[in-house]
Amino acid sequence: MAVYKDGSKWRVIYRYTNWKGEKKQTQKRGFATKKEAQAWEREIMLKQQTKLDMTFASFFEIYEQDKKKRLKENTWESKSHIIRTKILPYFGDRKIAEIEAKDIIAWQNKLMTEEKYSPTYLKTIHSQLSAIFNHAVRFYHLPYNPAQRAGTIGSEEHKEMLFWIKEEYIKFSDAIMDKPLSFYAFELLYWCGIRVGELLALTPADFDFEKKTLTINKSYQRLKGRDLITSPKTVKSNRTIKMPQFLCDEVKEYISMLYEIKDNERLFPVTKSYLHHEMDRGSQIARVKRIRIHDLRHSSISLLIEMGFSALAIADRVGHESIDITYRYAHLFPNKQTEMAEKLNLEGGERFE
Repeated sequence: MAVYKDGSKWRVIYRYTNWKGEKKQTQKRGFATKKEAQAWEREIMLKQQTKLDMTFASFFEIYEQDKKKRLKENTWESKSHIIRTKILPYFGDRKIAEIEAKDIIAWQNKLMTEEKYSPTYLKTIHSQLSAIFNHAVRFYHLPYNPAQRAGTIGSEEHKEMLFWIKEEYIKFSDAIMDKPLSFYAFELLYWCGIRVGELLALTPADFDFEKKTLTINKSYQRLKGRDLITSPKTVKSNRTIKMPQFLCDEVKEYISMLYEIKDNERLFPVTKSYLHHEMDRGSQIARVKRIRIHDLRHSSISLLIEMGFSALAIADRVGHESIDITYRYAHLFPNKQTEMAEKLNLEGGERFE
């Protein structure tokens, strides 16, 4: 390490040995004063030695190096945005080892009183802060997590579950039939119960019309102005869906309309915003209530429940855990309590005959 005068500014040159035993060098110039250059030099040394006397902002850089490559790009971008805009401006210059629960509480109060965030978003922001402290506790010998000790804020909101009955969906699909891309996209969303990201990642190669199957193994995201194809939301999301014959015929018809489309090209080269616009347009024309695009998935699941399929069978089709279907859609399943009681009465009554 060395601090040098560099014209009217100051420069730091830092030499170190990395984890492979290789000699490395880095530098930074443009410091207005020698004191600023020495402060940066000290932070670099602490980071290299992983000493928790460093600032929270410096530890976040370590956290980023440890976590970024283990997460999907879009997942990391969401986390990083929250940390950089809601956490670093408050804690960035504080030494991470000196941040206490009372400091977390003061930050929480600031978020709750000065900003109009939803309870769900408040909970998400706090979770990101707590995750960084947990990382420091687990791997870098921080004594405890002050965010955990302070307690969380906000809560998880359960938005009202909206859905269309089949008759409402048919009215909607008739209304958007003038645009083939829109019509066939919504047909797949409704009749297969797939997620929007899964729909927008579909290619011709994902369909097997002889077996009448659709394979879900990827998802589409629009990130920083570019198209990004990732793995599906969960491991359970990787699945093969059986399609009804009429839907196979419709998809084949749609593919035949696309000029020389290749097997690995997207069938629906649009974004979610296009589908949102089409939901608005179709709902107005059909005069049906406006639901969210994700509510088409609820609509598909509610239709399968009405048709009498079990939670396990439905979960396999839509890529959920069966317990999620059981709890989230419990109010739609037929109530079996009376039938259970009557059958138990028959069983128990045999003792007195």
